[in-house]
Amino acid sequence: MRKLFFSELTSCKETKLHSAPHSWLPLEKGKLSKFAGHSTSSIESLMKMPEPAVLPHFKPADYVDILAQIHEELESCPPDEKSCLYLLQFQVFRGLGEAKLSRRSLQSAWEKASTIHEKLIFGAWLKYEKKGEEPISDLLSSCGKCSQEFKLLDFVSQISTGSHEISYDDESDVFWGSPVVHFRIRDDMIACDRRKLAALSTPLYAMLNGGFRESHLEVIDMSRNGISSIGMRAISKFSLSGRLPYLSADAILEMLDFANKFCCNGLKDACERKLASFICSRQDAIDFMECALELGCSILAAACLQVLLNELPECLNDEQVVRIFSCASKQQRSTMAGNASFSLYCLLSEVSMSTNATSDVTVIFLEKLVDSASDSRQKQLALHQLACTRLLRKDYAEAERLFNAAFTAGHLYSVVGLARLASMRGNKHFSLKLLDSVMSSRWPLGWMYQERALYLEGDNKLENLNKATELDPTLTYPYMFRAASLMKRQSVEAALMEINRILGFKLVLECLELRFCCYLALEDYRAALCDVQAILTLAPDYRMIGGRVSAKQLRMLVMENVEQWTTADCWMQLYDRWSSVDDIGSLSVIYQMLESDAAKGVLYFRQSLLLLRLNCPEAAMRSLQLAREHAASQHEQLVYEGWILYDTGHCEEGLQKAEASIAIQRSFEAFFLKAYALADSSLDPSTSATVVSLLEDALRCPSDRLRKGQALNNLGSVYVDCGKLDLAAECYINALKIGHTRAHQGLARVHFLRNNRTGAYEEMTKLIEKARSNASAYEKRSEYCDRELTKSDLQMVTKLDPLRVYPYRYRAAVLMDNHKEKEAIAELTKAIAFKADLNLLHLRAAFHEHVGDISSALRDCRAALSVDPNHQEMLELHHRVNSQEP
Repeated sequence: MRKLFFSELTSCKETKLHSAPHSWLPLEKGKLSKFAGHSTSSIESLMKMPEPAVLPHFKPADYVDILAQIHEELESCPPDEKSCLYLLQFQVFRGLGEAKLSRRSLQSAWEKASTIHEKLIFGAWLKYEKKGEEPISDLLSSCGKCSQEFKLLDFVSQISTGSHEISYDDESDVFWGSPVVHFRIRDDMIACDRRKLAALSTPLYAMLNGGFRESHLEVIDMSRNGISSIGMRAISKFSLSGRLPYLSADAILEMLDFANKFCCNGLKDACERKLASFICSRQDAIDFMECALELGCSILAAACLQVLLNELPECLNDEQVVRIFSCASKQQRSTMAGNASFSLYCLLSEVSMSTNATSDVTVIFLEKLVDSASDSRQKQLALHQLACTRLLRKDYAEAERLFNAAFTAGHLYSVVGLARLASMRGNKHFSLKLLDSVMSSRWPLGWMYQERALYLEGDNKLENLNKATELDPTLTYPYMFRAASLMKRQSVEAALMEINRILGFKLVLECLELRFCCYLALEDYRAALCDVQAILTLAPDYRMIGGRVSAKQLRMLVMENVEQWTTADCWMQLYDRWSSVDDIGSLSVIYQMLESDAAKGVLYFRQSLLLLRLNCPEAAMRSLQLAREHAASQHEQLVYEGWILYDTGHCEEGLQKAEASIAIQRSFEAFFLKAYALADSSLDPSTSATVVSLLEDALRCPSDRLRKGQALNNLGSVYVDCGKLDLAAECYINALKIGHTRAHQGLARVHFLRNNRTGAYEEMTKLIEKARSNASAYEKRSEYCDRELTKSDLQMVTKLDPLRVYPYRYRAAVLMDNHKEKEAIAELTKAIAFKADLNLLHLRAAFHEHVGDISSALRDCRAALSVDPNHQEMLELHHRVNSQEP
């Protein structure tokens, strides 16, 4: 069967390369019937794994120190510097892979913008980051609320108008000429008030009442000054009233040119504002931007910029738009973006890199970013990003120059680029020397050992990769390399265990692809199908085998080797996998069910719940929007709209949608949504009774066991909070009877509150035995046993999911109780190195304060407040520590 499968695979005609992992499956035709024994070349092809990418991110060696610096500067800097600091904070969090925190920093940059240019740039950036979330704005509008980031700013009216009053309209001034001056423009004569016109600018004053010949003329020929009679009459009217009459854009452009030539600032300002109102399309913005940059019109340029940025990323496919941004001189960049030139090109570079990191456009934007950088940290980011692009373009000499410049400026991570380039030249010894020099100068980090491993062989390589995982278990490459090495040694089961280590806490497409290949090697086609369907759920267009074959095509080949499930089979499988807390397996079953004629809205909704549990919020939102599109009725659609709003932080609007759905038809999901949102949004104890009533209403409505089990579990939690333990226990027991495995945790809590720690421990043990993903169960069980067993359970938690922070905090607290202060701080530091967590930083700050290290405590406080600026306990600790600083 395997031979047949690989034969079909090699017959695939798709050969177009896409950026994706290298081959996990050997592709040489005729050599593929077995992994073991028949073909060394097939095993070697498995080992052709790509090196970890040189990431184009700002990655300071000590992110805590940088976050603390940023927070300190934010406390004392003038308002016009705040947005740039929040942009830097955004870059730090992005380098850490903290998507929510980076989004919040970008939001802060927008909120704290002190200029119109910053406001529109960060507003456009937020819109770009939230691409695909436009329906949320529509939903908010239906609830009478607007999402500000998606709106074009009416900033022209917000810019204070410079005084249009006459600068030289002093009645005591003596005007020697006639009070009326006529301007001849070809055959037309336009009469103007000499005093009023002279008052528009210093040059006009000098011309009409100075030492120039025109001061004594009653008729002045203006035929060669590029102004029409219509334009000149409008200028005359403006000199009298300070207002522009209604004119065409061409006439206003003539007046603008006149105002620029004769330095009429008030007239120029008015013309810019009027022209801004004519911008209705991208082409309008392009046309007016060229004029604005030529004449130095900042208001008009900003209006054009807003329209162009509002169309990102599509507008970067327009050569005219690219030419505007790529050819702008330093002065023109100032006209276009004021002092926010760095922010502008940071955004443009980000968009261009995500579209095509090696394009000429990306290079040009990054070069402008380097030119716009005004301090060391901005230069580090810009130089490193440009170096990464040059490296991808195989422009090695320039890449080396830029990596070296970034490294010299203080960006330690750029040593990775220098080491790669040295290795490409065949000088791995120099690569190691570079890394050893960096590692000897500071506390080494996981990525340093990972990089060092690339230039070693055998046991030394594995030793460095193991150290990389110890210091930073979130790094993907070490797990994949170890798994591939085990497959090479024909230890496929061991390879599977290795790749499962990371998939237990971090869902990575490349790791799922590798596990897919492990299952193929074991001829476990059902499990292989599960993984490829999970991949397609997360990335519908994903390509495998080095980008040569679409995942959809591989799925079709695998399906030929498995028994087909009926709809009833799928539902049974979904119940089983959901009950065993097998989220990836559940995703796979739902993917298969969506191909049938089943109610797709319900399935997409279940899919979104699973994706949220797997920490894939973007994919979850995509599924929720698909649920809305495929809803079978209006009341069902309103429920999904309510969840969309709730999941994006709009709780009150989510409640409105639930109530609207209930008004049409009482349903389980509508009552459940209302109960869930109400419980989360209200701190009033009396709300509990309402939540109980809503959940009881939900349970009276038709639904399946999966959802009713969740409702019973939630109802039990409310009863526990109200002290009604008997009712809570009844709910949890009923939930368990219909397969809601997580109810063991609630029942354990009831046992504990009844002073039955043994019963609580046993209940959690049942959950551990049933659940496929059980790190949280071990963590919860640790609360119900003695210190030694607690220690053992928490060690298991860290092994299964090193991103869970409670075990580190517990171990550190125990060490502190035993007066092992250095070891306690080291335990927290180990986790902080790869996890920017408020609780870890908070505890370490408290420990530093306890041992009298006030400067370190203050640093941790500031970094923690960068993670959560409004955390009350953190604010109090910061205030206390700050008062102790000498």
